[in-house]
Amino acid sequence: MKVTTGGELPYGKNNNQQGYTTFRSTSKTLILVTLTLIILTVVPLYYPLHRYPTTTHTTTGDVTLPPVYHPQDEVITINDNHHKCDVFSGEWVPNPHAPYYDNMTCWAIHEHQNCQKYGRPDSDFMKWRWKPDGCDLPIFNPYQFLEIVRDKSLAFVGDSVGRNQMQSLICMLSRVEYPIDRSETKDENFKHWYYVSYNFTLATYWSPFLVKAQEASSDGPTHTGLFNLYLDEFDDKWTTQIDGFNYLIINAGHWFWRPALYYVNRQVVGCRFCQLENITDYPMTFGYRKAIRTAFKAINSRKNFKGITILRTFAPMHFEGGEWNSGGDCVRKMPFKSNEITLEGINLELYMTQIEEFKRGEKMGKNNGLKYRLLDTTQAMLLRPDGHPSRYGHWPNENVTLYNDCVHWCLPGPIDTWSDFLLHTLKMEGLRSAEEKSHPKG
Repeated sequence: MKVTTGGELPYGKNNNQQGYTTFRSTSKTLILVTLTLIILTVVPLYYPLHRYPTTTHTTTGDVTLPPVYHPQDEVITINDNHHKCDVFSGEWVPNPHAPYYDNMTCWAIHEHQNCQKYGRPDSDFMKWRWKPDGCDLPIFNPYQFLEIVRDKSLAFVGDSVGRNQMQSLICMLSRVEYPIDRSETKDENFKHWYYVSYNFTLATYWSPFLVKAQEASSDGPTHTGLFNLYLDEFDDKWTTQIDGFNYLIINAGHWFWRPALYYVNRQVVGCRFCQLENITDYPMTFGYRKAIRTAFKAINSRKNFKGITILRTFAPMHFEGGEWNSGGDCVRKMPFKSNEITLEGINLELYMTQIEEFKRGEKMGKNNGLKYRLLDTTQAMLLRPDGHPSRYGHWPNENVTLYNDCVHWCLPGPIDTWSDFLLHTLKMEGLRSAEEKSHPKG
């Protein structure tokens, strides 16, 4: 039996073509038919496509299920040119096979990112893939991903865009398996999801400023609250919880636009648009830099943390025609080409602040035997003004005033490509580990 797989057709769909051979012998024909029936009976067991979740989950507790293996796991390869290629620099190209899930097959989509449910009329924003300059980035293979993270754990730490990424990942993995909820709290900001067949844990920790913070006022100068940010103090809601994780994805950015009082050594040293007398008003990069630095300091100070820290760079907003609170919107229907828009102004400043602090944290972490990696999504997402919910992230007739959302990303949508980036990063990490073992230093 000859089996071929179509190049970029989506995993989880049956794209196999079978060639048959005619045998002269009746006995051989009967044997072939019997074997074919057996194969067709067994193969579906390798594709547990739980398209619709059950309303209740049974916690397996100490029950250990046998490992799940898939034919797609057998060969996980990296093309040699990926050593020379920056996968984060490229263009968006059409992908008629996308999306690989929808809002009817994935329960993890947050209401404010459920653009299909709330009436977005166009669908082209879901049908693009990222094509790096000089190489190709394979479409996310959920089987390979789950095999790589078998017996491991991954945590997202940061804001709602980080949670947006986690929900996208759950949806991308739903073609293989849905996780069960093993959270120790009902707080949606602190979730633990468990993939039973792979002994893989996915967690999220809410920390939009990455450091200790308190809301000083629910209103504030821009009616978005006024926050006290303790720029030199760890946020122990996540920093004390990370020791057992193999991978830690850190993100932050959009919350630093909000008015805040900056504290160092419990003393006010300035603010961001607080409009208070006798307090120095700093640009948002002042607090942003110190917060990222403190977050990396917290990670590097954990004696029992041995995981890999991944900084996911921020994804720019795309408000046009006004700010978020003055009629701004994002109504474009196509991605930009890389020569049509440039990272500049405050977006460039925030990005460079992240990169500089990443290099600093990486250098300090290396002294403790820790690894830092960069998931550089900024350029790719700068080119996607078409991928935001805008007014389709909530009921059109809701009796509340909600701004046009040009910050988060529709699901399905461009943010699904972050799973492509993440899988590539994990593959490269495996390649590095193999090379280090074959060529040990010293």
